[in-house]
Amino acid sequence: MGSYILAIDQGTTSSRAIIFDHQFRPVASDQMEFKQYFPSDGQVEHDAEEIWQSVLTTCRNAIAKSGIEASEIAGIGITNQRETTIIWDRKTHQAIAPAIVWQDRRTADYCSDLKGQGLEKTITQKTGLLLDPYFSATKIKYLLDNVEGARAKAENGELAFGTVDSYLLWRLTGVKVHKTDATNASRTMLFNISDNRWDAELLKIFDVPASLLPEVEDCAADFGVCDPELFGAAIPILGIAGDQHAATLGQACFEPGMMKSTYGTGCFAMLNTGAELVPSTNRLLTTIAYRLNGKTTYALEGSIFIAGAAVQWLRDGLKIISEASETGELALTADESQEIIVVPAFAGLGAPYWEPNARGAIFGITRGTTNAELAKATLEAVCFQTRDLIEAMENDWSGNSDDMVLRVDGGMVESDWTMQFLADILDAPIDRPDILETTALGAAWLAGFKAGTWPSQKEFAKQWHLNKRFEPTMSEDIRTSKYKAWKSAVAATISHATSA
Repeated sequence: MGSYILAIDQGTTSSRAIIFDHQFRPVASDQMEFKQYFPSDGQVEHDAEEIWQSVLTTCRNAIAKSGIEASEIAGIGITNQRETTIIWDRKTHQAIAPAIVWQDRRTADYCSDLKGQGLEKTITQKTGLLLDPYFSATKIKYLLDNVEGARAKAENGELAFGTVDSYLLWRLTGVKVHKTDATNASRTMLFNISDNRWDAELLKIFDVPASLLPEVEDCAADFGVCDPELFGAAIPILGIAGDQHAATLGQACFEPGMMKSTYGTGCFAMLNTGAELVPSTNRLLTTIAYRLNGKTTYALEGSIFIAGAAVQWLRDGLKIISEASETGELALTADESQEIIVVPAFAGLGAPYWEPNARGAIFGITRGTTNAELAKATLEAVCFQTRDLIEAMENDWSGNSDDMVLRVDGGMVESDWTMQFLADILDAPIDRPDILETTALGAAWLAGFKAGTWPSQKEFAKQWHLNKRFEPTMSEDIRTSKYKAWKSAVAATISHATSA
């Protein structure tokens, strides 16, 4: 058996493949962006075939760059954008429609109808989730109701549903295996996280045939073997976890009370609560952090829909930067006397507000406002939103320590300016690890652990290394003033959305 692990990190805007050696070091990688489709306001779609081709290409390129043979790879770990919904034909293997992305808000009215029927309490008790278009269940119903012939085919067992991990597994195994893991299942709004099973009552509420659903496994499990024609060897697929769960593993947040926050397209903070399923009274999500050897570990999660995507907006929409890295440099030159607030609610507001109809807003613009102030305010918005999540988590979980240290990862944490402001606005230390791509590392650990080539949780945790710690330096008066201005801007944004 080889000692290398191939991690597939399929994200919202790009796909990556990273090969790790037995010392957890990345030895080769490849990345490819794919097209985002916005057919209407609040709608976001992907082409499932484009996702598959990007994964296939990046895996082949990473293997070629590494200089190793595919037979030297002990296992494949998959991590993926969660909630994004794909339904495909079991015979033709083609998606029946574009994938509906997790950011998509087209089912907001349907969610409101279900709330009006008093169903949110039942749904939250079973799934730990709030009734929001974010999750897969309403997207599945939309596709079945709006693609011609889809519901009849689904009821005849001719169609398959999957989040992106399931679709990739189907294609990797030569269209033989239809499975998912507990973390991705827990984000569909159809999975009972207490009983660890698909829930018949939820299937009835959302009118989803059980025949659509994949089999649910632990995060580290035998998910099948990839078709040898794809990479030159029949590599076992041994790990799957949704991206935020994989990042939690990659950050070695194995103990209750440990917390990580990942800054990618969105921002997602996750607090390990151990074997305790903690219901949120502050509009956070209760979710499965990971499931290993049949044992479930739970977490509280706060989801921010727009983080790195706001920086992409500065680059691609406003065209005021050419590279994301320029934002920190611009922020350093910003006029401190201008109090610009950006509320990046481009796809609604996530936790703890959960207002799907909100849209982005900018407050405080003057004739003197320049690119520098807009860049600074955009970075600050991500940090303000993180504080919203952390405060809600502290209120929900009494076991959370007052001496909190937040472990961070993802592309945005490369910015020292952003991380220093995050430490300042949280009034807490921020730890940035050596390996920022912890999502891929977590998927790799699952596969390596299952293959027997990587160590157990305890030993793996010892390999976590600090790159830099950011300590707060901002005065309490300034911190309070800035956060108060943020809360006021959010309130105004929600008020506008709900009164329109």
